[in-house]
Amino acid sequence: MDNQTDQIRQGVQALCAGFPGSYWRDLDARQAYPDEFVTALTRAGYLAALIPEQYSGSGLGIREATIIMEEIQRSGCNGAACHAQLYTMGTVLRHGSESQKSALLPGLAAGELRLQAFGVTEPTSGTDTSRIRTTAILDGGDYVINGQKVWTSRAEHSDFMLLLARTSPRPERDQGKPTDGMSVFLIDMREVVGKGLKLQPIDAMINHHSTEVFFEDLRIPASSLIGEEGRGFTYILDGMNAERILIGAECIGDARWFIEKSTNYANQRVVFDRPIGQNQGVQFPIARAYAATEAAALMVEKAAARYDSGETCGAESNMAKMLASEASWQAADMCLQTHGGFGFAREYDIERKFRETRLYQVAPVSTNLILSYLAEHVLGLPRSY
Repeated sequence: MDNQTDQIRQGVQALCAGFPGSYWRDLDARQAYPDEFVTALTRAGYLAALIPEQYSGSGLGIREATIIMEEIQRSGCNGAACHAQLYTMGTVLRHGSESQKSALLPGLAAGELRLQAFGVTEPTSGTDTSRIRTTAILDGGDYVINGQKVWTSRAEHSDFMLLLARTSPRPERDQGKPTDGMSVFLIDMREVVGKGLKLQPIDAMINHHSTEVFFEDLRIPASSLIGEEGRGFTYILDGMNAERILIGAECIGDARWFIEKSTNYANQRVVFDRPIGQNQGVQFPIARAYAATEAAALMVEKAAARYDSGETCGAESNMAKMLASEASWQAADMCLQTHGGFGFAREYDIERKFRETRLYQVAPVSTNLILSYLAEHVLGLPRSY
């Protein structure tokens, strides 16, 4: 472990110490957004980790970003409130124009702007991104957008949105890739909420600030287009790979929080005149969760290394997310079982973290879709769907 890694871990731990479980329980009860926490991360420079120094960022790699997100979760906090700002900017960094980068990135680094919203999923398409229906039609110097997105998290707390929309119809079978004809846009939400863009919060089991987004003849400047028209899906893959790696790191952090919580409790809790951790029925599940977590952490590290070196990392990113999310869920279930009835008491924070980490079995990409990708693109098996 190098000095920079140590410094990042210690710095994030020190920052998170100021946001104990009581802070998150209060937010959870009120379904409120952790503005103070996000502001503190921004001021410390952690949310600007991937922004190059020429745009006032830290100029770090995805590896360092994974350490930041892991330590946030390992400290009992919730990085889902702001993690999108790290991975959505990958699309802008790699494919945005110089004017787009200059207008956006310094403001993000300074905390004056927020890029948290990622508009991809739609009610009728789910994880089949090739079937999105939201359209962006060029009309003079503007694009006119119509359609709907769902599960667009943090849109109410974001100044900008990265939006994937169709600029040409989906190709007929055997006439092109189903993802052809999609384009990606950087939308300044400050100017358009209530003027062609409507947000509808979704009441969910976790405090994730997700919304439905409705577009009705929303006009945005043609300069909002990122890169070339029709190549949007390939552009957002950069953000998606980064997203999977960072989510994997968050899951590792969650798992390590559950394991530490369980280990401490199993050592201290005495039943039948002996610590419960002395019983194999308690200690073996903790040990298994630990082994699964450490194995998954290696895949997260491998995926991050490939991403930073510019190598293809689709398979590694997907495996990192899948294995880490499974390890965190295994650890969460074990932790709740170890604590018994006390695991359901809100003051222990286990039930909150239990709910939060369950999400990653489903999103940002389901386990089934990952397995399908690996089967087809890595193992060469016939396409499933």
